[in-house]
Amino acid sequence: MTDTQPTTRPRPDARTQPTERTCPFSPPEGYRTLREEAPITPVTFPDGTDGWLVSRHADVRTVLADPRFGANRRPARNDAFAPTGTPVPPPPPGMFIMMDGPEHTRIRRLLTGQFTVRRMRQLAPAVERIVAEHLDAMASAEQPVDLLREFALPIPSLVICELLGVPYADRADFQRNSSNMLRLDASQEEVQQAHLAMNQHIHELVQAKRARPTDDILSGLVQGGRLSDEEMAGVGALLLLAGHETTANMIALGTMCLLHHPDQLAALRADASLWDNAVEELLRYLTIIQFGLRRVVREDLELDGHRIEAGTTVLASLMSGNRDADQFTGDPDQLDVQRPHSPHLAFGHGAHQCIGQQLARVEMKAALSALFDRFPSLRLAVPAKDVPMRDDMLIYGVHALPVTW
Repeated sequence: MTDTQPTTRPRPDARTQPTERTCPFSPPEGYRTLREEAPITPVTFPDGTDGWLVSRHADVRTVLADPRFGANRRPARNDAFAPTGTPVPPPPPGMFIMMDGPEHTRIRRLLTGQFTVRRMRQLAPAVERIVAEHLDAMASAEQPVDLLREFALPIPSLVICELLGVPYADRADFQRNSSNMLRLDASQEEVQQAHLAMNQHIHELVQAKRARPTDDILSGLVQGGRLSDEEMAGVGALLLLAGHETTANMIALGTMCLLHHPDQLAALRADASLWDNAVEELLRYLTIIQFGLRRVVREDLELDGHRIEAGTTVLASLMSGNRDADQFTGDPDQLDVQRPHSPHLAFGHGAHQCIGQQLARVEMKAALSALFDRFPSLRLAVPAKDVPMRDDMLIYGVHALPVTW
């Protein structure tokens, strides 16, 4: 079938997607109501399009695992409207998260070996060295320190640059372009310009590595000869953006969250073996992909008794699913670093589950455990209500986190 733009005519029974938070660490309260009263419901999204919202853990997993729900290729922007029936453009070369079936598998398979559990564990000493260097710099800096800029952002940026083969000196450009691509108020023109700038930069690196390969992912893709230069540029830009934005915000927001829960931080200080479990709990509890994952229905289907037509947008709410009491023991709205393991949705699910999840785990554990060990008296330098939150971004977190000790 040919994907088309979903309708922008609100249904009379459509609800409004919850967006207002009352707690910086929790989803909008409206998701609790949806899980209890209408876990699969028609909604009008903030960008004005009409579709369905799925809020229970089990239903989110179903949507993300079922190939009848195709990858979304329409950006969730305020000016992203097109007349009903407008064909959806093909995904940009290399942007495999927007692809389905054989094309998605073809590209993802080339990257899977780069992000295995074993390889990421082998990378841990290098990550710990980078963490230690930034803690040393913090220790000698004038207080207060912006933990995001001086610690949380540079660590994953350095790591993904080394893995990909991108010069860290270019960080100001790719961090600015990444931010513009994730801003909710960015125009289509701004997003496109940022995307083109990142792709052009990676494309130039691909050309350089063709002449002088090094030991990194981009060089490996060049030598493998199975992707076009345009595809390699798209893959590189995607990994660069996702590889630093998500983990940086999890480290910063995770720090703020643990400072807000001193009992949980005390448990970690008493038993360092809890850090692996704590990372999983923070991923579940915070779930920074705040607006969920959009999918496009590829054929008419039924979902738990609801008839959904082909071409309709379905949004799977990861953060709502991660607060589902039917899935998680105890009170899922409480942070519990000793919570028994249960599969969370912070990295998505199914064929499109985050390929870099093992790297994120290694970085979060190394950064957070070393930070609180080095600075046992770490605290916010401003009231929590004055911390600027990223409500205006596709990836949630903080714009800055002033700390002292």
